[in-house]
Amino acid sequence: MNVSPAVMAPEVGSQGCSHRMSHHLSAYKVADPMHLRQALGRFATGVTVVTTRSPSGKLEGLTANSFSSVSLDPPLVLWSLQKRAPSLESFKNSGAFAVNVLGAHQHDYCKHFATPAPDKFQNIPYEIGYGGCPILEDCIARFECSTHSVVEGGDHLIFIGRVENVVYSDGEPLIFSAGSFCVPTRFQKPDNANDIQTAGQNATMQRECCS
Repeated sequence: MNVSPAVMAPEVGSQGCSHRMSHHLSAYKVADPMHLRQALGRFATGVTVVTTRSPSGKLEGLTANSFSSVSLDPPLVLWSLQKRAPSLESFKNSGAFAVNVLGAHQHDYCKHFATPAPDKFQNIPYEIGYGGCPILEDCIARFECSTHSVVEGGDHLIFIGRVENVVYSDGEPLIFSAGSFCVPTRFQKPDNANDIQTAGQNATMQRECCS
């Protein structure tokens, strides 16, 4: 149930402690998966296509924004996959995967690799990388990994990979936030401290839905 509290934050001044109104927040029961999903969507992420080659040779690929770094030494990254995903067994048994970080110019790949198809790589330019995994051309970063471990995580499996090869380049990243695909707008460096608040208010994130 939405209790819509007014959130107050303390502000200390020369006359003691006063209060100021912070951003308006709405509170929901954590057990409600829809609202939990909406709240998680407020955490902006990059967008990746994770690929692998099954033991039988089938090429697999899917859109994911659960990618994250784990460790620099050893070099480890992770991503997660729903247990009901059709490609789950391929990723579990392949021993390797590649994380292709998409640039803004590749937003069409989001829908493509999120849509079931017998061959997702038909008419998609790619090369074969570490472990036989397909690697997409023209991504802004690529992590080719051996599977380090697979961990149970509720209705997902968490794949932890050891980075064997890494490639990156300059480019505008594709961002996913609150259900929309976006490109970043950079903060302009303020001329003085008084301009910091104005700069923050004027900085926006341009949204571009992937239809």
